[in-house]
Amino acid sequence: MARKAKYTASTVMDELLGSVAQLECPKPGSTVEGTVSSILKNKILVDLGGASTGVITGKEAHDSSGTVKNLQVGDSISAYVMEEENDDGLVVLSLRRASQEKTWDRFKKAYETDEIIEVSPNEANKGGLLLNIDGIKGFIPVSQLAPLHYPRVDGADSAKILSRLQKLIGMTLEVKVINLDETGGKMILSERAAQREARQRSLGKLEVGQKVKGKVSGIVKFGIFVAFEGLEGLVHISEIAWGHVKDPADFAKIGDEVEILVIGKDDDKISLSMKRLVPDPWIEASKRYKVGTIVECDVSRITPFGAFVKLDDEINGLIHVTEIADGEGIDVGAILKVGDKVKAKIITIDADEHRVGLSIKALTAKPKEEKKEEAPATEAIEAEAEVVPEEKADEEEAPVVEAEVVPEEKAAEEEAEVASGEEVKEPEVVTEEEK
Repeated sequence: MARKAKYTASTVMDELLGSVAQLECPKPGSTVEGTVSSILKNKILVDLGGASTGVITGKEAHDSSGTVKNLQVGDSISAYVMEEENDDGLVVLSLRRASQEKTWDRFKKAYETDEIIEVSPNEANKGGLLLNIDGIKGFIPVSQLAPLHYPRVDGADSAKILSRLQKLIGMTLEVKVINLDETGGKMILSERAAQREARQRSLGKLEVGQKVKGKVSGIVKFGIFVAFEGLEGLVHISEIAWGHVKDPADFAKIGDEVEILVIGKDDDKISLSMKRLVPDPWIEASKRYKVGTIVECDVSRITPFGAFVKLDDEINGLIHVTEIADGEGIDVGAILKVGDKVKAKIITIDADEHRVGLSIKALTAKPKEEKKEEAPATEAIEAEAEVVPEEKADEEEAPVVEAEVVPEEKAAEEEAEVASGEEVKEPEVVTEEEK
């Protein structure tokens, strides 16, 4: 009986020892599951299944998900093992590193499967946007931003580029991972790549002559960029308005919603127009303004070759330097100033080319001499007769001179003489008295 009892005790002990042996100590670099047992001011204690207790302190308690903000005693958490045991006999854990491992796995999977993910940049420099998620550094180069977010500025002004990029900080962006450095914990992201398929679908459906709505994505000295349906096109300065456009920024602001007309499509290069969606004022202008009409207009621009004037809100004309004053080397700016009101006569209109030519000189021009010739011949004779006294006219009257008529035969002889090189005599002139 005693031997049987001893055997039974030994078996139970072996089983207990065996179960204890199976409780492995957490290894650094691994992720463990535990239950929050205590939340103190500067540390969190975690029960790791009764075999050991873990501790989370300092920055290691803060992950990108903000887990610690809503953490309560009894909650189950995943933590990264940083040290097997500290001086207090506690396993050193990290919520931040655990989240980092999950985040890295998510990015790695997204890279391998070409999946679109959402990120939020927290910093910007002139080269692009930066993000730091649980210590993983991501970078979105300027060239990889979607058309709507691309910082188009005149002269590649770095200060303006940075200012545009800073407005994207904190914004949720859809991106693809295009490069991954697992050893360095870095990755390159692309917003353009995330929109590539949608952009290709939109481009395939886009037709010249189509009206679309979009947002102004950039304003430069030569035009306005508009983003729409994942695409971006340019409204050239000549297609902004029918009248003269000095500065495209006078017609739109970044982010404005506009309606545009597609007027050209060359691969992914799209040409747009704003002015063609409104009636051409030159059609009405050709009815309202006629050659010979005298108009009062404002000088809007001075150039070496003349002055541009504003006939109305949409119609501009040119008074060429030769139609301002007589002479050479005329300084237009010395005669006219921007804002001056002038009267001028319309001398040319080309509605197709949208051109109006005007003249100031035409208002003061003297009548042409051709008008004198229009007087009847009899009046001219009478006027001449009044100047010359009758007696003097009789004295000055010259005898009538007649040219001798040369017979055909003689003319033929003279032609022959010319052909033979002989000198041909002048025909004799015979007066009435000699006859």
